[in-house]
Amino acid sequence: MSITSMLVRAVFRRGDEKRDAGLTTPADIVRYDDIVYGPNRRRNVLDVYRPKGAGGKLPVIVSVHGGAWVYGDKERYQYYCMSLAQHGFAVVNFTYRLAPKFKYPSQLEDTNSVFAWVLDNAERFGFDTGHVFGVGDSAGAHLLSLFCCLCTNPDYAAQYPFRAPAGFAPTAVALNCGVYEIRIESKKDHTARLMADLLPDKGTDEELRRISPIRHVTDKFPPAVIMTAEGDFLAQAAPPMVRKLESLGVPVVYRYYGDRDHVLGHVFHCNMYSADAAQCNRDECDFFRGFC
Repeated sequence: MSITSMLVRAVFRRGDEKRDAGLTTPADIVRYDDIVYGPNRRRNVLDVYRPKGAGGKLPVIVSVHGGAWVYGDKERYQYYCMSLAQHGFAVVNFTYRLAPKFKYPSQLEDTNSVFAWVLDNAERFGFDTGHVFGVGDSAGAHLLSLFCCLCTNPDYAAQYPFRAPAGFAPTAVALNCGVYEIRIESKKDHTARLMADLLPDKGTDEELRRISPIRHVTDKFPPAVIMTAEGDFLAQAAPPMVRKLESLGVPVVYRYYGDRDHVLGHVFHCNMYSADAAQCNRDECDFFRGFC
């Protein structure tokens, strides 16, 4: 594991623990924890959250966590995901296999497996499979974008040994503080070190093209809201993806939160103590409701 990945794990964990200190499960949420969805019983696990007392089938949000492909799990996203459930959705919050132990496309394969699990378990958990949405931030936005390409671009899908559920694509997605084209400026930059941990051949031109969603989107890509914020170190990645989707005629909404006098930072929307996060998450749930 590179020094960059070790630092990501240490710094991100410290920040997440500080962010979530004191949070508990809301009284209006019922949760089903630690459900195994794949062969790796440690990493292939998920939670389901539903509004307490909600009857019948609910539209579903699948959350793909961030963490630079080398960090993160469902525990770090439980409070954010439960806040989405409070807006009237069933929410699936899952852990996936991480680099460097598990090389790409393990992370995409796990994402694919979770969406398949949702379709297979609709009756058990009250999922409305006609309205399945996705949210992802940072590396999670990247993986969710690739999954959407897997669902909507047959030529791209043919590059993988696994298949998306037949005839399926997310109804709409929210891509938050993500990266959509992977470039390595020098062998010593952080991206190069992360790609060396993530990719089997450490980041060849062919690999970088393969994992750059902006290269593989088509006019069948799901409607999307693409969000970034003042102080997000990936803010510059959002506008090119917005322009690409617009050029293809894909319905897309671009949102930028904060300003010079109100710096929010990367993945600010996961902070349950933040009024700005609450507004952002409300906006994205409202966007999804427009497709229900």
